[in-house]
Amino acid sequence: MFDSVLYRDVFSTPAMRAACSDEALLKAYVQAEVALAVAQGETGVIPREAAEVIAQKAPEIALDSAQLKHDTENVGYPIVGLVRQLSERLGEAGRYVHWGATTQDVMDTATVLQLREAVKLIDTQLTEVMATLADIARLHRDTPMAGRTHLQQALPITFGHKAAIWLSALQRSAERLEQAKPRALQAQLGGAVGTLASLGDRGLVVRAAYARALGLTEPDITWHVARDGLVEMVQTLAVICGALGKIGYDVMILMATEIGEVFEPFSSHRGASSTMPQKRNPISSEILLANAKISRDAASLMLDAMVQDLERATGPWHAEWMALPQVCLLTAGSLAQAQFMLSGLIVDQAAMKRNLDSTRGLIVAEAVMMGLAPALGRQLAHDEVYAACRDAFTRREPLLDALLRRPAIASALPHDQLAALCEPSNYLGTAGAMVDRVLARHIKR
Repeated sequence: MFDSVLYRDVFSTPAMRAACSDEALLKAYVQAEVALAVAQGETGVIPREAAEVIAQKAPEIALDSAQLKHDTENVGYPIVGLVRQLSERLGEAGRYVHWGATTQDVMDTATVLQLREAVKLIDTQLTEVMATLADIARLHRDTPMAGRTHLQQALPITFGHKAAIWLSALQRSAERLEQAKPRALQAQLGGAVGTLASLGDRGLVVRAAYARALGLTEPDITWHVARDGLVEMVQTLAVICGALGKIGYDVMILMATEIGEVFEPFSSHRGASSTMPQKRNPISSEILLANAKISRDAASLMLDAMVQDLERATGPWHAEWMALPQVCLLTAGSLAQAQFMLSGLIVDQAAMKRNLDSTRGLIVAEAVMMGLAPALGRQLAHDEVYAACRDAFTRREPLLDALLRRPAIASALPHDQLAALCEPSNYLGTAGAMVDRVLARHIKR
């Protein structure tokens, strides 16, 4: 789907596809090889002059992609063919390319470099979506609507409260993303089995210089078979997809004809049916839900790939090559769809009020029960209100009328107090205060 001319901009974005492309990967391979040479020249492991030539010329070399493809298919990895091409075209300095390193050092470091660029894109998108949600939460802080549990009306909430819950999940994901960076974005350099034996007593000095040259975290020890850093980052991205999937699911339900409280932005024929002219399908929401499900599989695959054999994985490593870029592509696609949908979200406050009033007061039965409890006791208040609710439901009349017919209730509270308890907008609890807390956190960020 990510390569499909029809679907690639539905499920992801051009920027993220570029970050995950072969071109970006090859550039990262070369960047890793150059940084290694620079670090080794700086620490006296290879001649400084050779390092300077490698740093100057290697990034400009036009690689033979067809030959590289052939070598990759033959060897199983691209680095042998890459190093051969670089070495041949760098003259005498080419002797020092890939000095003391192993294939996985370069491939893992390149993966981290690509991931860093992907996370930068995701950071920017996530910030935009959170800003949009903050605007919605602020605007609708006090807009009452029906809160629903088990798909049934439960108690009143505000739409701002709902939007702030969406926002709070993304705020926590933004924190997770920031916390995961130093653990995931680490340079990899260990040599054949992770001991840096090929670099003698200069191994740790070279690795420190290598990490500095790339702007990556220097690890304490080789992590080529301890993949928790990358796994944590993928789980974090999958959680972002899941949080956006929840938003999409909510919007999808609220767009249902029988509810009709919010709608995705209108544009001509968006969400249209080929046979039913009246349809307005929740297209962005559907993609958010689909991407959430697909990202779960990528996260699961990364967890499975953590179990690697001894000092070099014989297959789990390869599984990461599919899972990691996939979750980056999905996350970018979900954030793009969410930003489009939320920035133009149509909120029908009249429909919210109409639905809130549709039960004729039943939605605030808890408020009535709690209001009567001081006079009747909690259990008797519950039983009396329960009976009144059944009566109101059967007669299809306002809850207030059914309450007033019950002597125990009518004698416990005056009419005006009972009427106030039956007004949904009077039973919003601390919804507004919680919205304010989430918005305050957004401002601090």
